[in-house]
Amino acid sequence: MTDFAALAQNAKAWPFEQARLVKKRVEKSGMKGGAVIFETGYGPSGLPHIGTFGEVARTAMVRHAFRVLTEDQYPTKLIAFSDDMDGMRKVPSNLPNQDMLTAHLGKPLTDVPDPFGTHDGFAQHNNARLRAFLDSFGFEYEFRSATHEYRSGAFDEALIRALEKFDDIMAVMLPTLGAERQATYSPFLPISPTTGRVLYVPMKAIDAKAGTITFEDEDGTDITLPVTGGNTKLQWKPDFGMRWAALGVDFEMFGKDHQANAPVYSKICRILGVEPPVQYVYELFLDDQGEKISKSKGNGLAVEDWLRYAPQESLSQYMFQKPRTAKRLYFDVIPKAIDEYRQHLRAYPDQEPAKQIENPVYHIHSGEPPKAGSEIGYSLLLNLVSAANAHDKATLWGFIAKYAPDTTPETDPFLDRLAGYALAYYEDQVKPHKTYRAPTDMERAAMEDLVQRLKALDPAETDPEVIQTEVYAAGKSQDFENLRDWFQGLYEVLLGQSQGPRFGGLAALYGLPGAIALIERALAGEDLSKG
Repeated sequence: MTDFAALAQNAKAWPFEQARLVKKRVEKSGMKGGAVIFETGYGPSGLPHIGTFGEVARTAMVRHAFRVLTEDQYPTKLIAFSDDMDGMRKVPSNLPNQDMLTAHLGKPLTDVPDPFGTHDGFAQHNNARLRAFLDSFGFEYEFRSATHEYRSGAFDEALIRALEKFDDIMAVMLPTLGAERQATYSPFLPISPTTGRVLYVPMKAIDAKAGTITFEDEDGTDITLPVTGGNTKLQWKPDFGMRWAALGVDFEMFGKDHQANAPVYSKICRILGVEPPVQYVYELFLDDQGEKISKSKGNGLAVEDWLRYAPQESLSQYMFQKPRTAKRLYFDVIPKAIDEYRQHLRAYPDQEPAKQIENPVYHIHSGEPPKAGSEIGYSLLLNLVSAANAHDKATLWGFIAKYAPDTTPETDPFLDRLAGYALAYYEDQVKPHKTYRAPTDMERAAMEDLVQRLKALDPAETDPEVIQTEVYAAGKSQDFENLRDWFQGLYEVLLGQSQGPRFGGLAALYGLPGAIALIERALAGEDLSKG
């Protein structure tokens, strides 16, 4: 057994906790379909979003942890499943060709024409977007379409079993429904042979031996259809459990909005003769006001927003941390996520294996984290952009070259990428909200003292700690009730914001002469907002 495999037996990182549960399940019940199945679901009525990324990224982390834990004793597979046979219940307002789409309401999403005219159907269009989305992040997965699974016969055996267990499934479902819904409920939804719509109608008869159901079609006639071959689909809760049973799913995670229904999914899976998979419930994302993020409200971050300002690795870092804790997802979390990722990356090489296996970068990079590169952080770059009034990477690299002469865009391409991200973030998210102010009398006295202290240093000094010591001493020379007020005032006067990285680090990167000049300009009453 390798060191990491041995350590994985007791590792506290949540992917290993889940991996051990999957291992226990596999050892108890055996594999279905020749591989240990990790599944993630997707609703193709909309485009993939940041939650889609999080679910697949986290599932991939558990899959990798399982492989390490078991030393690849079992083949594994990550399935990205699209529920594309659901009927289209409403037309999203942001789509073209509204009248055309309205005419196809109720039909399986794969049978609704593509309003963009690029694919055979609406779901096919969104499925293609999903696959392109996942491919762009390098995820290793197998795509499955509900429509294909139903119509190809892949689900036939499970559907026949569900028909045989019709009464048992109804006994699970009916207590979860209101009286009105109970009167018409059926776990099977026939596809009308006349209109092609998914019908929510009660069954007039079921014949488990023949594998058929009888119902009243939209034109009032009684129709008998086999439940197999794509003639029917299951209601979404029974469908969840049936899919687990049919595919032999060993692990699936889902948001807290599914938590109340998870016991229903599991009961139906057991009714069909299969133990349900290990399930992991993650908390939902909140906006900056603590409200649940909703795509329709537009109160959250889109993946493209994050990736405009930060690398993919930082988004994975954000997703790794405490999945079972509700987290705010808005622009202000991006710099912190990047710097946390960089801190973990720098720490990794010097850690003992027991610490490495708990490090987020181990899970983000499937056990093979890259070299960390420069220690210059994203928050520091943001403040450098502000102090230097930089508009391009060349300006930033001019300062970086003086601070770290051996660091170049060629030797540290990740830092070069960060510089570009920092410029975009500053322009869009920081600059519009800056508010400069004049120093108070106490701040002015401390700043004047700081200028003299910095002038006493070697102009070429680049040690952040040496400079920070003088910043601290200048603050101590005055009667600030709390030194935090001094540091906050320094940023509000010089950078138009209330917080930032340690000023010593910024001054070292900016250069002492430049930092001194910046302070003197503020003391002279110049408008620093103009650069």
